[in-house]
Amino acid sequence: MHAPLTTGTPARDALDGAITAIAAAGCETPRLDAELLLADVLGVRRERLSTDRDLLVAGPAVRAFQDAVRRRAVEREPVAYILGRRGFRRLELAVDPRALIPRPESELLVEVALGLGSGARVLDLGTGSGAVALALKDERPDLNVSGSDSSERALELARANAERLALDVQWLHADLLDGVGELDAILSNPPYVADSERASLQPEILRHEPPQALFAGPDGLDTIRALLAQLAERPDVRLLALEIGVGQAPTVAELARAAGFDAIRFERDLARVQRVVVAERST
Repeated sequence: MHAPLTTGTPARDALDGAITAIAAAGCETPRLDAELLLADVLGVRRERLSTDRDLLVAGPAVRAFQDAVRRRAVEREPVAYILGRRGFRRLELAVDPRALIPRPESELLVEVALGLGSGARVLDLGTGSGAVALALKDERPDLNVSGSDSSERALELARANAERLALDVQWLHADLLDGVGELDAILSNPPYVADSERASLQPEILRHEPPQALFAGPDGLDTIRALLAQLAERPDVRLLALEIGVGQAPTVAELARAAGFDAIRFERDLARVQRVVVAERST
């Protein structure tokens, strides 16, 4: 007796249809998005989508892929939220709308801190999913790393990531530095989007990512100003690395100097934008 033939849609055809739908919605990377979603639904590596001509989308995978494409194309939900994960340096992190999706630019914060001395006390302020704190602890287990956030929901996500990755990071529910003990260094990707830029953001960001982690007043610097005002009274903090928006570097550098940091430099991202301000106290 012959086994019944497996019926379904060839993966290549399903992929082509998804690419068309996602592109029509105005998404920037329709092929990549469709491939990531289909590979996830089928439980295969992306490469197999182009090499396995016999690969089919069948059974429950049909509905699951249709739903994923709808979320991407119609709701403009970020792929990372649909998949529920995002890679950051050597780690794979769980992500959801409780926190911002980790971006490659934030890896610069980790790189700045890799040069700290053994045992340094480092705070990832506004940790969100825990990405920066966890990546730093993964690469520098000798450091005393903590992560703070004003959102308890974001901290729940960070704690879950830390537990799954078995990384020993301390988590603090705090508004900026209120109640935070002595530190040697602070890393932060604070809110830095100006309220006036709200309408120019992509739907993926505006509809789905937490606004409290994005917006910071008329020029986007309200949170940074408040933090640096606190740091003026915190000489224990010798190093500060802040992720900032386009064009904010000169103003943030002035604020850092006023807070007592006298050695200031900038780290550029892949687009050559001055993305991270690094401020140190030399005395």
